[in-house]
Amino acid sequence: MERTRAPGLALPPYEPLVEGMDMENMSRSVVVPVEPPPVQAPPRDHLAWSLCSTLYSNVCCLGFLALVFSVKSRDRKVLGDYSGALSYGSTAKYLNITALLLNIFFIILIIALIASGTITFVNLLNQQQQQQGNHPFYGPT
Repeated sequence: MERTRAPGLALPPYEPLVEGMDMENMSRSVVVPVEPPPVQAPPRDHLAWSLCSTLYSNVCCLGFLALVFSVKSRDRKVLGDYSGALSYGSTAKYLNITALLLNIFFIILIIALIASGTITFVNLLNQQQQQQGNHPFYGPT
């Protein structure tokens, strides 16, 4: 009897039968290797990011809320509730993103206000100096 194999499948190794032994005397057990299920990575809780958002850019208390959700996510992860941990971690991530974007917006706004205030102040000083004419400004004596 000729053995055929499907394309891409290798034949298992075999040993020839010892003389005087036939197939009826062999055991009929089959060994099937079982692979362990793939290990699922635990969901991220973003605790360090939430702590930094709380300490450095706590705009509208969003950093504190993110910290609360991060701690809840860590608690769920410890209890083995990965779906709950994923939900709380996702909420913490979006709160951190919102706090970061608001913080960047406020920093840009403050820089723009300081720059425009400085420009306005310098223009005012120039106008006053021109109105005074050729009277030099000597400063306090």
